[in-house]
Amino acid sequence: MPLIEELKTHSSKWIKTKGQQYQKFYWQNGYGGFSIHQGEVDVVKNYISTQDEHHKKISFEDEYRAFLEEYDISFDERYVWD
Repeated sequence: MPLIEELKTHSSKWIKTKGQQYQKFYWQNGYGGFSIHQGEVDVVKNYISTQDEHHKKISFEDEYRAFLEEYDISFDERYVWD
């Protein structure tokens, strides 16, 4: 099994053990993987912990588009969202 497929399979099974609200969890067809510098770990942890509040100001979709554009990552809207 390819590594990404294995990661998605195991993480789906794991999240479904975390409560009834996750029973319908599924991964979208595509995926994205990004790395960060070790010095930015705390910034990312803070972003994750305040994500709900953050996305009241900017939608995830708009933020993701801006991120892809900022780093010159080409994408096709037809394949980004499920």
